[in-house]
Amino acid sequence: MHFLDQAKIFIRSGAGGPGAVSFRREKFIEYGGPDGGNGGKGGDIIFEAVQGLNTLIDFRYTQHFRAPRGKGGSGSNRTGPGGDDLVIRVPVGTQLISDEDRETVLADFVEPGQQQVFLRGGDGGRGNASYKTSTNRAPRQHGPGWPGDEMWVWLRLKLLADAGLVGLPNAGKSTFINGVSNAKAKVGDYPFTTTRPQLGVVSHRDREFVVADIPGLIEGAADGAGIGDRFLGHIERCRVLLHLVDATGDDPIEAYRIVREELIAYGNGLEDKPEVLALNKIDAIDAKTKTKLLKALKKESGVEPFLLSGATGEGLPAVLDALVEAIGPAGPSPESVQTSEADEETPWSPL
Repeated sequence: MHFLDQAKIFIRSGAGGPGAVSFRREKFIEYGGPDGGNGGKGGDIIFEAVQGLNTLIDFRYTQHFRAPRGKGGSGSNRTGPGGDDLVIRVPVGTQLISDEDRETVLADFVEPGQQQVFLRGGDGGRGNASYKTSTNRAPRQHGPGWPGDEMWVWLRLKLLADAGLVGLPNAGKSTFINGVSNAKAKVGDYPFTTTRPQLGVVSHRDREFVVADIPGLIEGAADGAGIGDRFLGHIERCRVLLHLVDATGDDPIEAYRIVREELIAYGNGLEDKPEVLALNKIDAIDAKTKTKLLKALKKESGVEPFLLSGATGEGLPAVLDALVEAIGPAGPSPESVQTSEADEETPWSPL
């Protein structure tokens, strides 16, 4: 399954049906009179958040959504049938963004089953029976029906997870999420093996929570360097961040500093989220280097880092304990998360 977290779509609610022009022609009823019914209401555009989806890829191939219009009225004061509502199903965590500025949030779907009538269908036109007055006994005018609304909107998906993984490329995030959850993230000895967000469900000490892994950040990501910061939106809803620092890197302290600066540059509250800091890949360094890096990282961050090896599992229980404590008692239901294998090709491109 390909991953897509942004899509632009066109939506149009149904127009109302026209009112009818009709006159009674019934036996034994003298004079008759107008009896044209009203037109039916057009269908609404309704968005619904559903479980089991974690991509907007379907909207890459279907971009236009039009609700049917109402039917016309008929004689004997019969109102025309209304157009069926068009329900557009989106993943939980989807936001509807204005096409004008691509910033204004028009709707936010954060719970499974959440529905919202986004565009209301037009009302049906009046039949000629409704125009009858004491001075206009045989009206022939009727209403054509009100038009529906239409607009372009952007869909933006922000995955729901309890904990988010951040770090430079090749910091060991994919190895970590594979080791603690049911995810199957791609692992390689080169940067940017993760090209799209990954979700995994972690079971630890009779507790389940969801972890999100996003592509690694590099210096200047907030300005578009590398993959940029476009995937940081997927951890905006996380309760805690797990910051992994590669102990085998050229300068682990600078690596920590770069990621923190990119989180601050991105904003949206990421820099203020609780953070669990871990020095990863400690199985690949000697004890002296480990002690030196631990002391320097503690001085730079102001917190006590955890020692971790995602490959061997060393230090995993302590890190998971810290995440559970930071997450607290409530979180998204793991049943609503659908994990999928990484795609071989670059998973997104501008629409």
